[in-house]
Amino acid sequence: MKRLGIMVFAFIMTASISFAADMYKTVPANPAMPAVPAVEKKVEAAVPAVKMEMIDINSATEAELKAIPGVGDTYAKKIIAGRPFSNKSQLLSKKILPKPVYDKVKDMIIAKKVKK
Repeated sequence: MKRLGIMVFAFIMTASISFAADMYKTVPANPAMPAVPAVEKKVEAAVPAVKMEMIDINSATEAELKAIPGVGDTYAKKIIAGRPFSNKSQLLSKKILPKPVYDKVKDMIIAKKVKK
């Protein structure tokens, strides 16, 4: 009985040590960046990157513009009223969007040339 108890104890200790070692294993990283635990890296890899289609600010409907995070009724109406735009940075230069909102949405929008 004593021998069985020692074997069970040894098994539990071995399993817990190997589990703890796996949990804190780090992924080789850029020397400029801190090491990231392997557990976090696996979670990132499990979530597929969702690619959102660019929204053309020159042709999008009000509903499409409001679907952009940070753009509500007021900004959508301002964008429509300020059309056409030769480039998306005109949302800043024409003071249609404030800089924090523009910084949030600039990777989701595009200003295609208007056909005459």
